[in-house]
Formats: sequence, C-alpha cells, structure tokens
Amino acid sequence: MTALFDRHRTLLDDALRALAHRGHWSPFPEAPSPKVYGESAQAEGRNAALALCGKDYPLDQPGERARVATERSPFGATLDIRYPECEGEALVAAALAAEPAWQAIGPEGRVGVVLEALKRIHARSFEIAHAVMLTTGQGPMMAFQAGGPHAQDRALEAIATAWKAMADVPAEATWEKPQGKNPPAVLKKRFEVVGRGIALVIGCATFPTWNTYPGLFAALATGNPVIVKPHPNAVLPAAITVSVLREVLAEEGLDPNLVTLAVSAEPQLAQMLATHHAVASIDYTGGNVFGRWLQTHATQARLYAEMAGVNLLVIESTDAYAAMLRNLALSLSLYSGQMCTTTQNLLVPAEGIRTDQGHKSFEQVGSDLAQAIDQLLADPKVALTVLGAIGSPQTLERLDKAAKVGRTVLASRKLEHPEYPQAEVRTPAIAALGVDDADIYEQECFGPVSYLVAVPSREAALEIAERSVLRHGAMTLGLYSDDPAYIDDMVNAARRARVALSINLTQSVMVNQSAGFSDFHATGGNPAANAAYTTLAFVADRFVVVQHRRHA
Repeated sequence: MTALFDRHRTLLDDALRALAHRGHWSPFPEAPSPKVYGESAQAEGRNAALALCGKDYPLDQPGERARVATERSPFGATLDIRYPECEGEALVAAALAAEPAWQAIGPEGRVGVVLEALKRIHARSFEIAHAVMLTTGQGPMMAFQAGGPHAQDRALEAIATAWKAMADVPAEATWEKPQGKNPPAVLKKRFEVVGRGIALVIGCATFPTWNTYPGLFAALATGNPVIVKPHPNAVLPAAITVSVLREVLAEEGLDPNLVTLAVSAEPQLAQMLATHHAVASIDYTGGNVFGRWLQTHATQARLYAEMAGVNLLVIESTDAYAAMLRNLALSLSLYSGQMCTTTQNLLVPAEGIRTDQGHKSFEQVGSDLAQAIDQLLADPKVALTVLGAIGSPQTLERLDKAAKVGRTVLASRKLEHPEYPQAEVRTPAIAALGVDDADIYEQECFGPVSYLVAVPSREAALEIAERSVLRHGAMTLGLYSDDPAYIDDMVNAARRARVALSINLTQSVMVNQSAGFSDFHATGGNPAANAAYTTLAFVADRFVVVQHRRHA
C-alpha cells in the first residue's frame, strides 16, 4: 500500500506546508475552464450524472432489502434514482469485518488509499457538480466550486491534518532505565494508531460533499470504517463519492464494505445507526432538533456537530459605502441564503452611520442595500446563477412567514427559470425590526431572509452581537467600521464569544466564504458547532494509541 503513499507524497507535503502557512493554496482548480479540465469535461460530467437518472444506482452492498428513490430536485428535474436500502445491522457487521485489514495497512497505507480516491473524485468533479446542482438547488458555478474543488480542498485538509496527528506517534522505541550498579532495564515498545471504531457521517441537504468530506476522510485516514448516511434529498453526490472509495479499496485488495452508503426515507435508520454500540463517532451537519437528539441519545459516540446558529453583522461606519453594499448584496443573495455562514441579522445604530458619502440614516441604509440587491439581480441570467433554487418547502414557509413581520425593506420576488420551470427561485427578503423584537431575530430563519435591526447605539450593537453568539451560536460575525478602537472592541468580543470575525469586506471575498487550508470553518467554541474544519482536535480523537512492550 505504500506505493500509493509514495505516489501522492508530494501532494501531502504541499498540503502540510499550506496548513502551516495558511495562505492561499489549492491543488484543485476552482475555475471550470476547458483549458484546465478539457473541452469536453463539462458535457461528459453532466451526461454521466444524467445517465444515472431513472435507474438503479450501481451499488452492491450487504443487507439490501429494497431499492428506494428519495430525492426531489429543487429544480423540478426528474431524478428517480433508486439506491439500495440496506439493513443497518448488515452495514455495521460489514464495517466491522472490513476494519482489521484497514487497520493492518497502517497510517501510510490508509493515507495513500484515501489520497488516490480523492484524486479520482477530482477527476469526476463535473459529474459530482451536476449531481450537487440537481439535488441541492445550487447554481451551476457554486455547485462546481463548493461541491467539487472546494470540498476536495477540505478533504485533503482533513487527510493532511490526520497524517500530522498520526505522524506524531513513533512506531517503536527502546526504553532504557538506569539501575545503578545493576544492568539497565531495557524494553522494546511498539505503538500503533488504532481507529476508535465505526464512523457514521450524516450529510446535509445543502452541501452534501463540502460538509461530508472532512469527517469522512478524517475518519478513514485514522483507521475507522465509515457508514455514510446522506440526507434523503441529496444522495447522488454521496453515492458517487462512496462508489469511488469502494472502487479504490477493491483494487488494493481491501474490503470495499469499509465504506458503505445508508439510504432511507425514514429516520429510524439514522437513529438506529447513531445509537449502535459499535458506532464510535458521528459527524453531523443539520438542524438543532436532530442534533440535540444525537447529543442526548448517541452517548456512546464522539459527536462532531455543526448545527443552527444566528449569524450577525454590525454596521457601525464605513469609508467604502458603495463597495460595502455590493459585497453585502452578493453575500445575502448567494444560493438564496441557504448557507450556514450567511448573515441573518444586520445590526445598525438607530441614529444611522457615518460613511464616505456622508451620514446615512437607518432607513437609508436599508433602502440602499435593497437597491444594491435589485441591481445585482436585475439581469435574469445573473440572478439565476447567483440564487439557485430553494431547496425545501420548509424554507419557502419561513420566507412567507418572514414577510409578515416588521417593516418590509425588500420584498422577495419569484423568478422564472427558463430551463427548469418548476424551480422555486426567490430573491432575498429584508425586514426592518426594532431591538425589542428579539423573539424574531434571535431565532434562525434559514433561507433568503435578513433582518435589519435598529439598535440604540454602537455600544449596544457590540453587546447584542456577543450575547447572541454566546446564547444561540453563530458560524460568522461581521463588522463594518472605520474606527480602530471600535474594531478592537469587536475583536475582543469575538474572542470572548469564540466566533470567526470578518472586518470591512468590500472586495471579492464575502463573510460567508471559507477557504480551505487557510480559514477554520467554525471554531467549536459556541453553540453553532462543537468542532472546526480542520483543527487537530477534529482528527486526533478519532484514534487511540495501543502499545505493547517486552524486555529487549
């Protein structure tokens, strides 16, 4: 197995250097350019994904009892892909049977195998991107970037971090203790990195590769078999990923059932697997209800959870008003706000703000932001690319409910998609609220809904932001200010609340973007998530060190 490790050693070393410096680096080009991927790559990938529709997905796993088609495309496309629905106990038994051989090849062997699989996944980026687009409602560009190269960055980041943690453990040592006039006591010791047991990776409906790959590849690299439980509405990207991993395992003479796919329209399968005594870790991305259920019931497993939060942004002042509005317009519109990092609450002093264009009242800030969004989405082609489609009926319900609160600053509009007439495409909504409307804005409203909250003062904005993160959690916190002292105060507040802070973003980077090898996604320090992509803590507790010793 070391042949694969040697083949990909340069890639691994490059990733380790990138993690140490945390500058911009990626081995997977994010631009879907024909010059990079080939003239026919995009069409071939699209056709490969579409060729799977209306058929049994080619996956042979133990314990199959039926074929189920659970996906509903937000674009209205007919998928009807039938996946194997397998008995949970059969998947667990198969994972346990595959574990010893996976353990035996050691860290180098495992890392070599998963790096080979990742390279093959990259080669199928356009196929996976089209699968992501059809199942999540992401626009084609986001589906390619987030579902393909950016997700692959996070996978490689997890592998490299896992290798770093495992490499800190020497394989063997000679222990020699002086005994005075007597001969020294000498022991030969061997240390082995051993996975904790079966890893269950529960995917989400919006980012089925980006949020799945870190836990999946961290678990595999550290010696654990993995059962992938995708969201019922976003199975295909996970299925393709599992298929590639199984293909590489089989080629290397390993049991492909080390990685299996658990598909069901019913929640009982996820609950059964999550509480099984052989499941040692769970990676979960999703809502608070099931996340808290896992915390309460899956007590035998280590839980790595990213759940709901209320992301905030404070606008105290700015010396780049127009650029700020353009940045916020794209940030709030991207994928119709269906990102765990999208800002929900914009806190603005009730008396208005100081800008390079003069004083702007609270009402003017809202009006100008609404106009910036309208300008961004004026071209239908741009709008459809940026917005994508609404992924679930529940998001539409939240959008309709939000239209009835506060003062409407920007009403959501329905757009028609020429290729997918059944797609639910909606523009963002903004409602103005008062500081006393905390029962509204302190609840997550996932989707294209933002609240412009009038706060009594800039000091109150700091206090509210910190308190909200501590109580409700947040993946992101943003600030616009031209006052260095105020910026320092917010940096301190973010440290206390343990949340990532973005300051004065006015160019091409938005608060809801996170770069692999540089940004830590979440901190693990507030209620929105108990782990971070990707720290040593995210990988190191997925294995134990087992030693044996004997006299030399």
